[in-house]
Amino acid sequence: MTVLGVAAGGALGALARYHLTGWIAPRQRTPFPTGTLVVNVVGSLLLGLLVGLGAPDSALAWMGAGFLGGFTTFSTFTWETLRLVEDGAWGYALANLALAGPLSFAAAAVGYLAAR
Repeated sequence: MTVLGVAAGGALGALARYHLTGWIAPRQRTPFPTGTLVVNVVGSLLLGLLVGLGAPDSALAWMGAGFLGGFTTFSTFTWETLRLVEDGAWGYALANLALAGPLSFAAAAVGYLAAR
């Protein structure tokens, strides 16, 4: 049952990411990957909340590994940063590298501490 929950959660998370980044992308005026940054920070915040609330393992499996695993995306972050480098947009690439990790970590910490 856990495997099905993770699979269903992952599918729903990927759809949520697709729709959120699809909503953000047309509003952007720069090549900075704002949509990916937003989903990774929001996903980190939500995972911090789940862990801080002491969610049971079954909930962490389908909501954490499943939904939030499908919602957040390290591979897209990496690919978009590489694309910025290839396009010569070094400032945007460096900003993405400088912001994504610290903001995601901070969001997870805020979620965790808020739930405690």
